[in-house]
Amino acid sequence: MSQSQSTPSREVARRVFATEFNDATFTFKESDDERAPLYSLLPTGEKANRVFIVGTLTETEDVGEDSEYWRGRVVDPTGTFFVYAGQYQPDAAAALRELDTPSYVAIVGKPRTYETEEGDVNVSVRPESITVADAETRDRWVVETAERTLERIEDFDEEGNEYAQRARQEYDLPVERYRDAVIEALESLDETESAGAESPEAA
Repeated sequence: MSQSQSTPSREVARRVFATEFNDATFTFKESDDERAPLYSLLPTGEKANRVFIVGTLTETEDVGEDSEYWRGRVVDPTGTFFVYAGQYQPDAAAALRELDTPSYVAIVGKPRTYETEEGDVNVSVRPESITVADAETRDRWVVETAERTLERIEDFDEEGNEYAQRARQEYDLPVERYRDAVIEALESLDETESAGAESPEAA
């Protein structure tokens, strides 16, 4: 497709495990334009305006007071994502209202941070889309997210990696913790595979 035909590209949706996503409490803009995208700074040294997650939707609840405001818990092998959708995300809110739990879901959305009265920062996803997924999609997402995470860790110490330098300043977190999360996630796949392999085969 030629440049003239292409529409402005949307930000790449980053694959990230829950452990790292929930640590990404620092957000920033790269210009003073009020419409400039808001980025979440991943502790492995990458900016994320959108994320792509796949996991098990374990719980949904309407936490709205005056109007519907749905919260979903989505679990991956490393932890839990919290997803919130209200009147401005009608399709995603409808999905959270109607989906059975537990079920596999694939979600593209924007990271959002919220500071509690105690001064803690909670990180959540504001979904653009929520679709039903299957175990194969979830497993493939785990493998691809593991690969992306390891790539970010390997690039972390490269000179000129401005987001890694910024992550060092903003977070007092060793990147090895995310390598551990990758191992944990991949081992969980091995466990589910071996559990499946134990089922009796037809003679």
